[in-house]
Amino acid sequence: MAISIGDITIPDWELVETFIRASGPGGQNVNKVASAVQLRFQVKNSPSLPDDVKARLKAIAGRRMTADGELIIEAKRFRTQERNREDARARLAALIERAATPPKKRVRTRVSANQKKKRVEEKRRRAKTLAARKKPGIDEI
Repeated sequence: MAISIGDITIPDWELVETFIRASGPGGQNVNKVASAVQLRFQVKNSPSLPDDVKARLKAIAGRRMTADGELIIEAKRFRTQERNREDARARLAALIERAATPPKKRVRTRVSANQKKKRVEEKRRRAKTLAARKKPGIDEI
């Protein structure tokens, strides 16, 4: 079951799933059954991802990305192995989808002349108010 996000498809052979014991709910099974999933994906060496998506994914992933360029997602939210597996794949798909959309270019705006004028007037008014509170000096008496 490959992961598809838009025009990006990640085949199963690129994903490595390891099943580990999960903490949390599970009763007596929690110490016996490996229900948590650790999903590993080699982002750096993946032929499925374009370079710009790889760069954005590295920035988005944060601590989940190793120095070798491997993305590790741990899913232990659910009690069953299958649901945790689906959760891990869904989270990987969401991360890749976020990285696949390029950020919007910032449109530079200018402060209007009226706004500049208002700011200067406010500064003058405030300065006048503060100056009125001061004690008069020798030359002002």
